[in-house]
Amino acid sequence: MTTDIIWGILIPLLGTTLGATFVFLLRKELSLSVNRMLTGFAAGVMVAASVWSLLIPAIEQSSQMGRWSFVPAVIGFWVGILFLLLLDKIIPHLHAGAVAPEGPKSHLQRTTMMVLAVVLHNIPEGMAVGAIYSGLLGGSSSVTAAGALTLSIGIAIQNVPEGAIISMPLKSAGMGKPKAFLMGVLSGVVEPIAAVLVLVASAVLLPVLPYTLAFAAGAMIYVVVEELIPEMSEGPHSNIGTIFFAVGFSVMMMLDVALG
Repeated sequence: MTTDIIWGILIPLLGTTLGATFVFLLRKELSLSVNRMLTGFAAGVMVAASVWSLLIPAIEQSSQMGRWSFVPAVIGFWVGILFLLLLDKIIPHLHAGAVAPEGPKSHLQRTTMMVLAVVLHNIPEGMAVGAIYSGLLGGSSSVTAAGALTLSIGIAIQNVPEGAIISMPLKSAGMGKPKAFLMGVLSGVVEPIAAVLVLVASAVLLPVLPYTLAFAAGAMIYVVVEELIPEMSEGPHSNIGTIFFAVGFSVMMMLDVALG
């Protein structure tokens, strides 16, 4: 079980690392259309994971509340939204394609703030993995080993384009390939860290597992709506981002239902 949990925590980072290797394989920065496709796909995966892997188990975990079983999910969801809103306000960061940074004024370099934007994005993903493995360790009937692994794999799949989206612009900005690769990988290190922190606190969190699962879902939905959807819609009108959102959503939904 311990080995399975370690692998489950590390799998998303492997996805980011794989994506960051694109900096050695591709000569030019990803085109706008490809960026839209990858961002839309990542958004679709995150929304599907939030619903099937987190919110539905949160509601099932509260089934003893009868018609009020939605309450922990709604509360946890909103706390997750507000938590990411707070981080969004206190961490200086720069989204891909944006002209001005967000958060407090800072003298950090643009490349550093681009990495911080992805770090901010990755925190809820790591928390989601930690929350679902906390449920597995606690013997929750609504969380299975296959379901937890499916969530990790789904996040890893959408982390592949994220690794490329952070490392390729850094190379285009003048950073050397090895350093751009390293920065891409480091942007994903926050995920296992966040997962471990949630696991360490699992003894405290287990009695409120439905809230924790929904919290992670709310945090991921915030990232999708605040960051990914605007990025996949950037520039001249195109449906490609929407199509790949549906592709990502479908892939994660199929994985979760078939394997979870």
